[in-house]
Amino acid sequence: MQLQVMNSPFNKEQVELLNQLLPNLSEIQRVWLSGYLSAIPGTGSEAAASIVLEDPAVASAPNALASNQEVTVLFGSQTGNCQELAESITGKMKEKGFQVTLSSMNDFKPNTLKKVKNLLIVVSTHGEGDPPDNALSFYEFLNSRRAPKLEELRYSVLSLGDSSYDFFCQTGKEFDERLKELGAESLWPRMDCDLDFDETAEEWMEGVLSALSEGSGGNAGRKEATLVFSSPAKTVYSRTNPFQAEVLENLNLNGRGSNKETRHLELSLEGSNFQFEPGDSLGIYPENDPALVDTLIDEMGWDPEELVPINKQGEERTLQEALRNHFEITVLTKPLLKQAVQLFPNEKLKDLMEPEREQALKNYLNGRDLLDFVKDFSLSTVPAREFIPMLRKMPARLYSIASSYLANPDEVHLTIGTVRYHTHGRARAGVCSIQCAERVQPGDTLPVYLHRNPNFKLPPEPDRPIIMIGPGTGIAPFRSFLEEREEIGATGKTWLFFGDQHYVTDFLYQIEWQRWLKDGVLTRMDVAFSRDTAEKIYVQHRMLEKSKDLFTWLEEGAAIYVCGDEKHMAKDVHHTLETILKTEGHMSKEEAEGYLIEMQRQNRYQRDVY
Repeated sequence: MQLQVMNSPFNKEQVELLNQLLPNLSEIQRVWLSGYLSAIPGTGSEAAASIVLEDPAVASAPNALASNQEVTVLFGSQTGNCQELAESITGKMKEKGFQVTLSSMNDFKPNTLKKVKNLLIVVSTHGEGDPPDNALSFYEFLNSRRAPKLEELRYSVLSLGDSSYDFFCQTGKEFDERLKELGAESLWPRMDCDLDFDETAEEWMEGVLSALSEGSGGNAGRKEATLVFSSPAKTVYSRTNPFQAEVLENLNLNGRGSNKETRHLELSLEGSNFQFEPGDSLGIYPENDPALVDTLIDEMGWDPEELVPINKQGEERTLQEALRNHFEITVLTKPLLKQAVQLFPNEKLKDLMEPEREQALKNYLNGRDLLDFVKDFSLSTVPAREFIPMLRKMPARLYSIASSYLANPDEVHLTIGTVRYHTHGRARAGVCSIQCAERVQPGDTLPVYLHRNPNFKLPPEPDRPIIMIGPGTGIAPFRSFLEEREEIGATGKTWLFFGDQHYVTDFLYQIEWQRWLKDGVLTRMDVAFSRDTAEKIYVQHRMLEKSKDLFTWLEEGAAIYVCGDEKHMAKDVHHTLETILKTEGHMSKEEAEGYLIEMQRQNRYQRDVY
C-alpha cells in the first residue's frame, strides 16, 4: 500500500512514515485504525490525536495479562469515597485484561459468593464502628450462619476510616477476620486508610494488581510496539489537584442575638469544568489558624523558615507554611501518640499508652490539640524534622452542596455552621468553619474539589414524592433538591422537615422555603424550634405528629432523605420511622425493620450523615 504526495493531504515526511507503517498492519489492525480515525471528534488542534509507541510491559493493552482471571469488586460507601476507589481499581484491572464485576454490597447477591474466586472489598466505617448503609445486608449475611465456606476464595480488603475515632477502620477489620474464618486466603494484606487515603489506597491497588498478575500468564516477554492514541490533556481538578475557587458571597444566615453563626458561601466555579448533581459535596482544604501555628512554633522553639518535608516524595515547604496548610494540628489521635512514644523517651507518655490505661488515653485525646500535647509532655526539645513526619495530612472538609448546577451553572453554594467552644482552659474553633467566618472575604480563593455522592440522589422519576429531613445545616442539600426540581419542572410532591433553636433567628433560608411553598415547588413544610417551647421539640416529634400522612406518602412510593448528625438525629429519625411503620402500618418490629431495609435497597431511603 503506497500513498502518492500528489493525491493526499500529507507532506513528504508524513507519507514516508505512513508507507513504513501501513504495509505491516494486519487486516484487523487496519479496520481498527480506520474506525478510530473516523471517531475522532472535530478538527483543529484540540481534537488532534497523537500516536505514541509504548512497550507492552508498560502500556495498558487489553491482552497484557491473561483475560480468564475473574475478579469481583464490592464496595460499601456512605459518602462515595469507597465507590470512587472501587471504580478506580476496576478500571486498572480492566486495562490489564481482567474480567471484573463491580457492585455495591447492597446490590450483590450473597448466595453467589461461593462462586467467586477473587474478591476485593473496599469499605468504610461510620459511627461506633458501624458499616455504611449500603453494606449492611452483605455484612449481616457474611456474619450469619448462612455464610458458606470459602476455601477457594482469594481476597483483599481496603478499609477507610478516621483515626481520631475509637473504632478506626473497624468494618474493614471485621470483613478481613470473617473471611479468614470462612477459609478464604488473603491475596494481599488488608490496608487501613486514614482521612488522607490517596497514597495508601494507591499502594494497595498496586499490591493487589501485582498479586493477581502472578502466575496469570501474559505477554511480559514480548517486545513488539503497541499503538497508543491520546489527545492533549486539559487540566483536571480533583482531590489531589484542587481548584482555586473565588469567593463571591459570604453571609451570616442567623439573625442578631442567635447562639449560632451559619455562613452561606457562594463560590465561582468558572474554569473548573466541575459539573455536579444535587446530593454531591464540595471538599475544601482549609488553613490552620495562623495564630495557633505561630504559638506552636514558639512553644517548640522552632525556626518558622526551616524547610521540612510535606510528603513521601520529599517535597519541602517552610515549617510555617507546612503547619498552616499541609498538616492537621487541632486533633490528636492514638496513632500519633503511638509514634511519639516510640520516638521520644517520656515516662509520662509511656505510662499513658499502657494497655490498661485505655480509658485514660481516650479521655486525654478528647478535645485536645497538638499544642496541648507538646506542653503536657514537655516535647519542646524535639527537632521539627523529626516531629513533622508523625503528623497526619490536613484532611479536606466536605460540605453538602446547597445549590443546583442547572440553576447556577458557574457557582456552588455552601451552608457552613461555625464551630466555637471552650475546653481544657482554652478557646477552640473549627478549622474550616472559623476560616470561612473570620478570615475569608469576597475575592479570596479557597482550594476545592468536587466530591460525588452516588448514595444521596434525587429519584430518577420527577413525579415521585420525596420527604426531606434536615435540621440545622442538614438543610443544605434540600435547597439544592428544590432548586433542581423547580428547574426541571418536576411534578412529584415534596415535604420538608426542618429544625433549629429559634424561629426568629435560626430559620435558615426562610424566605426561599416560603416562596417555594407559594409556588408549589414545596408541597408541605413542618418545622421544630427546640428553644422556643418549654419542652424541646425536634424534627422526629413533628414526624410523629404527622405519622398518618407520612405513612400514606411512604405507601405511595415516596423517597426519604435524611441529612445531618449521625450519632443522635439520624438514629432518632430512624427509630421514629420504625415507630410510624409499627403504629400506622400495624407491623411488628421485624417487619418495620425489613420495610426500611427494602426501601434502602430500592434507593428510597438515603442518608447523608456525619
